Amino acid sequence: MRYEFMFPDQIRDAIDKNTSVAMALGVLEYHGEHLSPGVDTLLVVRALEILEKEIPLVIIPPFFYGAGTYAVAPPERHGGIHVDSQVLNLFARQLFYNLLRIGFRNIYVFIHHQSENFANGMPTDLSFKLAARQEIFAFIEREHGDGWWGDNASSTYYEDHAKGGDPFNWIHICPFMSAEALALYPIDHAGEQETSLMMAFCPECVDMNRFEKGHWYSEGAIRASLEYGNKAKEIILRDMKKTMGK
Repeated sequence: MRYEFMFPDQIRDAIDKNTSVAMALGVLEYHGEHLSPGVDTLLVVRALEILEKEIPLVIIPPFFYGAGTYAVAPPERHGGIHVDSQVLNLFARQLFYNLLRIGFRNIYVFIHHQSENFANGMPTDLSFKLAARQEIFAFIEREHGDGWWGDNASSTYYEDHAKGGDPFNWIHICPFMSAEALALYPIDHAGEQETSLMMAFCPECVDMNRFEKGHWYSEGAIRASLEYGNKAKEIILRDMKKTMGK
């Protein structure tokens, strides 16, 4: 279900059923002449659209305006947009504040951009990870007041945690590709992997007739294929469902 198309009774039903709520987080960044600047976000958008048909899922509108940086190319005449991570953190806090107040407790934010070192983090995902923790703390404190964790009412906190009742699992910031998927299909920038993935997920944003040589990072795009993309796609979709407990 697309959140913006849902009626209030459907929203309440999703809350009561603890339906997974998912959002694509990404950037607008130069990906050579043969790909659109929305690659990192569009891959997640299309994956969620496929999963929506297979599992109960609420899809929040995507966020394209991450910290793309200008490491690949300057924005002038290339199309990249960069938003500072401190601004992203403020936005993410407001977003999570609202989602928690609405009643959602099973939120997943998937990101592909710079996720090859996801364990260490990069500006966009770190901004959202921090915001998730900040807003969960703030939400609990608003509900229960200072000292909530030290209160005797929280004496079963660790037992509840072990049973899956940890409030810090209300919001998950997740990589688009699992470690297993990355091992099989190593990430690149506009090369064989990303171009193949776009062929599989978003073919209208790939045009190999526009491909230009001269960029080391995209040279592998000439080896891209739909077959490669579809094999990776199958694993990615499987792992995303697994991440959301499906």
